[in-house]
Amino acid sequence: MTLKDTSVTPLNEHQFTERASALLRFVYGEARAVGVLRRLMQLIERYADAFDTTPRPLWSERSQVLITYGNTVSAADPDVFPLNELNRFLGERLNDTFSAVHILPFFSWSSDDGFSITHYLEVSPDLGDWADVRRIAEGHNLMLDLVINHVSRESLWFADYIAGTQPGRDYFIELPANTDVSRVTRPRNTPLLVPVSTRRGTRHVWATFSDDQIDLNFENPDVLIEMLGVLLNYLSQGARIVRLDAIAFLWKELGTACIHLPQTHAIVKLIRAVFDYLVPGVLLITETNVPHHENLSYFGDGDEAHLVYQFTLPPLLVHTLSTGDAAPLTEWAATLPPLPAGCTYFNFTASHDGIGVRALEGLLPEHDISQLLELMKRFGGHVSMKTGPDGEDSPYEINITYFDAMKGTRKGEDPWQIGRFLCSQTIMMGLQGIPGVYLHSLTATGNDTNGVQRTGHLRAINRKRWQRDTLEHLLDSPTTPTRIVFERLTERLKLRRAEPCFHPDVPQKILELSPQVFAFLRGPLENGRRLLALHNVSDQPQAITLPDGLKGRGWTDLIDNLASPDDEKLLLKPYRSAWLVSQS
Repeated sequence: MTLKDTSVTPLNEHQFTERASALLRFVYGEARAVGVLRRLMQLIERYADAFDTTPRPLWSERSQVLITYGNTVSAADPDVFPLNELNRFLGERLNDTFSAVHILPFFSWSSDDGFSITHYLEVSPDLGDWADVRRIAEGHNLMLDLVINHVSRESLWFADYIAGTQPGRDYFIELPANTDVSRVTRPRNTPLLVPVSTRRGTRHVWATFSDDQIDLNFENPDVLIEMLGVLLNYLSQGARIVRLDAIAFLWKELGTACIHLPQTHAIVKLIRAVFDYLVPGVLLITETNVPHHENLSYFGDGDEAHLVYQFTLPPLLVHTLSTGDAAPLTEWAATLPPLPAGCTYFNFTASHDGIGVRALEGLLPEHDISQLLELMKRFGGHVSMKTGPDGEDSPYEINITYFDAMKGTRKGEDPWQIGRFLCSQTIMMGLQGIPGVYLHSLTATGNDTNGVQRTGHLRAINRKRWQRDTLEHLLDSPTTPTRIVFERLTERLKLRRAEPCFHPDVPQKILELSPQVFAFLRGPLENGRRLLALHNVSDQPQAITLPDGLKGRGWTDLIDNLASPDDEKLLLKPYRSAWLVSQS
């Protein structure tokens, strides 16, 4: 197959209004849809001159995303804004490594490290300003979050609700305290209805995630128009990838689970239509930490998200490398369905959140999941819980850094942590899709137990803030895990960017070579080039015999872990990986 940078076919005005009208009629009914569409077109008109509507490529093999907070790396000089220091770090340490940077919410906020926003259009003054954000966007595709489901209770909109004034008075979901919400799917074990003192007395409002994160009421079309205005502002500031945070919970309907409702999917389709009309080639990614088949539903028919998070990968890789058994990973990867045109996966192992457990439902037996949770606790991690419809708590995510999740196997800690971790990252980088690498994975960051104690929040274990001089010392010291991991991962990321077989549109075939080896084939391309990825997930050397169709093809190992990659039998050391390429 011949691969070029994938481009999108833009929508013209007629196509857009037809699609938007149909979606708005579905969500709001015939009577209201006409007015909502008129307001949407007026909003778009205000921003029309801010955008270049020339279609841009969606992705290529060079597409790689760094995930970071705006203040993960800070200067010793308090006069240097963290966003400036981040930009300097990118230029000095990660030049030509990542095509995109996901800066986690950098707006004014009150809790949850940015995901409880007080002002959507204001950069947190502790981080910098929009000029600092745009400087980063000049050198990288900027990925940012539209925190669409909820706002801070300290926001101006919620202040309006408390005072009973417009515009925010009707932006939230108010219910009697005794409303039966037992069917609602919860990602937390806190109460869903939060008491709030207002000028009308105590009221109870819907809060999916915390009592400081109050859900917006999208049954009110004013809320939709407000959030689309925020979105267009972000695009005008240079955003090229937009992450819809917690999108699965957007629409509420009592008597249902209030997750993945048809109206939610329709609003995602509407946002995608706005992109394809105004900024073709800007990517939409949905964040839905749910079982795999539910996650895939956000591709729609190729008309919703361009990318969905591969939430199954992080916990399944931990299970694989802690047991030395690649069979469940191989079985899962082999069943991934064909991707819709113009869609791909966002592969990752670590992020600002924990390692989700729900994605393992139906993939691993309960006793394997329980053993995994206990092992992570032995390695210094914690387990966050959620409340089910039956009122019972169950595991939701593991709070641990991904590096420390690789401390050992079920036999306990061992000397293979770095090798095991590098194997996990190499698997993630090679799979079909676009890789996202958390900055703390690059720096082999261990559990920040002080952060947990200081904040009282379990997720702080994976959100360490580096002082630049401390980080530089570790990166320049010859034998630190930070230096070893940083150098190996950046080397492999640069290899990946130069390899056309890693284009997201190149298909993959999962191979069953050995229970201790995870293997897949990417390609072949039209010129015959293909890539064979081999990974020893165990602490013992593995002798690998290639299938007859893959023998004698003049393989070369890009990573240099196999001295003679064309031998009849290949000996792969513990936790080593190989990227074998061939032109035949």
